[in-house]
Parts: sequence; C-alpha cells; structure tokens
Amino acid sequence: MRRIKNKEDFFLGGRRFGKLVLVFAAFGQSVNTSSSVSATTTTAANGASGIWSSLNYVFGTPLYWFTSVWYRRLRLLTMGDYFEDRFGSKLMSGTYAIVSCLGFMVMISLGFNAMGKTVVALTPKSVERLTEVEKVEYNKALELESLEQSDFTSLSMEQRDQLANLRMLNPRKVFSHISREALICFVCALVLLYASAGGLEAAFITDLIQGMFILALSIMLLPFAWAKINTIYGGEGVFDALRTMHERLPESYFEILGSPTSIDFTWYYIIALTFMISINFGVLANQLVSSGSAKDEYSARFGFTVGLYMKRLCAVLWGMFALAAVLLYGKTIRDPDLIYGHAVLDLLGPPGLGLVGLMIACLMAALMSSADFQMIASAGLITQNVYRPLFPNFSEMHYVWAGRIFGAGVVIGGGYVAITCSSIFEQLKLSWEINSIFAASFWMGMIWRKANCKAAWASIFVTCSIFFVVPLLLPIIDPAISSNPYLAAHTNPAPISRSYVAHEMDIEAREAEIAHWDELKAEGKGNGPRPEPIELGKRFTKVYQLPQKSIFWSRGVQSNEEAVLEGHGLLNLGLVVLDKLGCDLSANSYAFNETLRIVLRILVPFGIFVVVALVTPSDDQQLIDRFYVKMKTEVLPDHEADQENLEKSYSTPNRFDHLKLFPKSNWEFCKWSKVDAIGFLLSVLTAFGIVGLFFVALSIGS
Repeated sequence: MRRIKNKEDFFLGGRRFGKLVLVFAAFGQSVNTSSSVSATTTTAANGASGIWSSLNYVFGTPLYWFTSVWYRRLRLLTMGDYFEDRFGSKLMSGTYAIVSCLGFMVMISLGFNAMGKTVVALTPKSVERLTEVEKVEYNKALELESLEQSDFTSLSMEQRDQLANLRMLNPRKVFSHISREALICFVCALVLLYASAGGLEAAFITDLIQGMFILALSIMLLPFAWAKINTIYGGEGVFDALRTMHERLPESYFEILGSPTSIDFTWYYIIALTFMISINFGVLANQLVSSGSAKDEYSARFGFTVGLYMKRLCAVLWGMFALAAVLLYGKTIRDPDLIYGHAVLDLLGPPGLGLVGLMIACLMAALMSSADFQMIASAGLITQNVYRPLFPNFSEMHYVWAGRIFGAGVVIGGGYVAITCSSIFEQLKLSWEINSIFAASFWMGMIWRKANCKAAWASIFVTCSIFFVVPLLLPIIDPAISSNPYLAAHTNPAPISRSYVAHEMDIEAREAEIAHWDELKAEGKGNGPRPEPIELGKRFTKVYQLPQKSIFWSRGVQSNEEAVLEGHGLLNLGLVVLDKLGCDLSANSYAFNETLRIVLRILVPFGIFVVVALVTPSDDQQLIDRFYVKMKTEVLPDHEADQENLEKSYSTPNRFDHLKLFPKSNWEFCKWSKVDAIGFLLSVLTAFGIVGLFFVALSIGS
C-alpha cells in the first residue's frame, strides 16, 4: 500500500511484472471458488460432457497469444479507455465501464455462491432437526428422486405429471445449520477488508501464493475419493478405482459429447458456446489489466496464455473427481451444487488432520484473490471512465481513494447477486453472455478501418436492448407478461431411446424401478408394462424423457400462490421472435433452444455493426491512423524510450504498412513473426493435448 503513488501504481502495479507473476496472476484471476465447484456441479448433473463448463473455451485460448500483445500495445489504463481511443467517445467508454462492472458483480457472486453452498453442505442438518416446512420440502425431494430413477415408460400418467411438477419446484433435500445469506455477507465483508489496500500489486502477490493452494485443491480430493471407492467396492490403487467407476456408473456418464441425460451440454451447444465465449472474453476488462501490467510484450503473452492453460489442466482433474463423486454420492445428494461440499466433509473429515479446514482455506484464498482482482479492474473502470470525466483535475491519490470506494461497491453488489440468485450454472451463463454487448465493437474496431462510432453505438444499443434491458424491464412494466400462458411454454421433446451395456448402477436402478412398479401394482396404481430385468454386461434399451424446460424464461416457470404458471428471470425475446415466425421451439430439446439463443447473441451484434458501418461515413482519419500505427509499434520496457518510439510512429502513420497482410485494404491483419507462428502452433497443440488428456483419462479402466 505504501508503494502506491498514482493511478497506474494502484490499477496496473506500475507495469513492472514479469512472466512468473503474470502466469499465476492469469491463473488466479481466472480461477475462483466457483471454478472447481461449478465444474463438479455440471459434470455431476450431465456426466463427462459437463466438463465443458470449464473446458468450453480451451480452443479459444490460442487467440490470447495475439490479444495479450494488443492489450499491452494499447498502453491504456482500462479497457474503457479503448472505446475513447478508437472511437473518440467518452460516453461509450463510460457505458462500457458501467456494464462491465455489472458483469464483474455476477462473476464475484459466483465465488460467493459457490463458497456459500460448499460450506452449507459441510454443516448439514439431520432429518430429525428439520422444521415442519423443511420436512415437507424434504419429502417432495425424496419423491422426485424416486421418480427420476424410474424408466419413463413404466410411469403412470399421474406420475409423469407429478414428475414434471416436482422438477419445476426443484425441492431441496439438504438443509444446513448455517444461513447461506449470512455467510455470504460475512465473506463479503472479509473480502472488502483485504481487497482495498494494496492495489493490483497486492492482488498479484496473493495470486502467486494462492495459485499454489488452488493446485493443491485440484489434486487433494482425488486420492481420497479413489481410496473410498476401493474401500466400498474392493480393489487397490488408482486403476482399480477407475475400473470400478466404469463398471458401476452408467455408460452414458462417459459420453463426452453429450449423452441423453445431458440437457445442457450437447455437441452443438458446446461448439456454439466455445465460439461465443472466445469472442466475448476478448473484451473482458480484467484481460487488459492483466496483460497491460506486464513489463514487456512477451511477458504479457506468455504469462496470460500459460496461466489459462493451467486452469484447463485443473479442469480435467475437477471432471475426474466429479465422476468419482457421482459414484459415491449420486444416490444421496440430488442437488449437484452440494456434491462438492458433501465430498469435502465425507472424504477429508475422517482422518482428523484438519484437511477440511485446509480445503476451506483454499476456497477462501481463491475467492479473495479473484474478488480482489475483479474489484480493482472494476474500480479502475468507474474511476477512470465515469468519475474522472465528471470530476476532473483532482490529485492522483484522490482518484486512488475513489477507486477503493467504487471497488467496494462492486464487491457488495456481487454479494447481493449471490444472495438473490442461487443457481451456479445460471450465473455462469450470464457471466459468459453479458460481454456480447461490446464484443462486436472491440473486435471490429481492432481489425477493420471502416469500423466507426455510429456502428459501435448501434451494435451496443440494439444488443443491450433486445438481450438484456427490454427482457428485464418488460415484466416490471407489465407484470401480466410473467403469467402470459403463451410465454409459459415448455420444451416437450420426444422420448429418446438408447442402447447401453448394463453396468452395476444400471442394474441397481432397474431393480429399484421393478420394486417400485410392484409396490404401485399392489396398491392398484400400477400403469404400463412391468420393467424388464437386465443382466450385467448385456445390452439393454433405456428410454429417456428429457425434463421439460422453460423456452422463454431464463430462470424457468413456477406456479404462484394462485396456481398460475409464472415466468422468472430474463425473457428471451429472440426465441419469441423465432417461435412467432413458425419455428416450433417446444419440439426442440432445451440444449437446441439454448444453442439458437447463443447463435443470435453472436450474429446480431456483428450483423448490426457491419451494416451500419458500411452505410455511414468513417471516423476522423487522424484518429484512425494514430490508433493503428500505435497497435503496430512494439512496446519497449523503458517508459521514456517507448514514448519516443511512439511519437515517431505518430509522425509517420504509414511507418509499418509493410507489415499488413492485405496492403491497401481496410483490414488490419498483420503478417506473423517467428514468435507469433511458433507460439500459436504450440498453443493449438496444447489445447488439443488437454482435451485428448481428458479422453484418455476417461478411457482408463473401461
């Protein structure tokens, strides 16, 4: 804190960081408490294909080998400054700052939420200690669990209706002695005490330290999980544990590119999601902060790319642990958000060595350092792009203190989002998508001279309006919209029939279905054919009925007190338009409709931008020339020498035109250097290597 003398010291650490610090800074700021928990959540709910919640942009990571250089060559304090530097609009930079801070609130809330759910799972109530209201919800959860395990064809019509109703209610089975809301408030206060002191340098130092703990966290649970599998089912060593997982878990759990149980991660959804995230993450403010704080260009690109690949490797470990956790706890813990916390308590508690406390310390370190980094990025945006233009001519330290106050507001806002929105996967999707508002303006502004301020504003306004503002305000302005019968529509996909080799968990599930059918038959309630017994190692056919999901509402549809279906969350206007145009979205799977929604979020911003840019005049030529010659001028470690070199470029705007891949065109693609080519090739090979590693790891023991 004593080293901070100006805004650049506080928000960018004086631009003096090397490769080692930046590797762990990139790793630490991309991994927080939610990372391991959300990877476990989505994998437990969807099987191996759920790992794409953490691996979804592995093939987009090679782009950072180039964009990290862009961020450093911008020589700006915040990403908001880019919109003023490229399009000459202070208002646009301020708008970006506000929207990005809202996005950071969602990202911070992910950490709070994951931490809260994990600690809640570590302090469960026994059934005897439940209140009467909690017991009612608990019994509904048990009923839902029983219906979920049954073959759909064996259910009566009444049971099928009940299954659909209970899926919408989503009753809890696990209750805690600790209030999740109180815990989030406590952790929020703790983060504020730590995060406002030392600026980016303090954040990066803690990232370097806590990165080691995250690696330990990623590895710690696996040997305990494998040992418990061997204790329960017999065997010794890792290979026996993996063999047991393949023998007992259904075969569908090992389908990486979408099994019938995967309502979220099918192959087409994965492709669309990868493309969208690769585009949207390019405009994240924390990327400029991370790369812009490097002492030179190579430190920026090496540190950021390697740090992100470290996260991808950890994701493979999280996915393998999640599958082990499904085998151990899938029958007892229905809410996948709670599996991680329950596993920590069950696996690390019995040795009595303080390992549960160590795991909580790891989660806390990850949460605090990530929140610290996001707080500083947010503070820089609000201070530099909103507060300073409104209140100019104050001292540097005045703006530093203003940044501390604004950053604290963002952290508090993140805590509020965590309290009001409990679905981890829902928050993940929102954090992936919110930057689509500015993605087209960033990418087109970087590579196309025809990109202008009018096109940027048109893309920003239309994207923000139709995807976020109008869907949020419509139910507020007209509450009747939430209960509109047409908008309450659900997907109604046809049952899926798949053939698998019977594993032990399949046999157990089928035996439970038969016992349940016999019990209902004895009560005179049986309906449909009696499920056929299956044999170990023999092929059998199972019919899956994918859950009905809301088509138009982001948080689904639930019955209110008057038993009227009511939509919650954002209204998906794009899907409403498609449905009105004749596309029967109710016949699609939830994943297919989600894919359509993502494609719209990619095409609309870029389409609006290109059309408006082509029909409107270009911006000031001097502004454009200065921007692109700066982006071709290599950063020198010495600040004064770098400024002299930059002034030379400004005085000769065509200084680097020989580097253009398409001379005399409006496209600003540059020829690759040796470092560009080798680094990109190695990055691509690394991406395929990590995905290949997951395929190989899943095949062991099969």
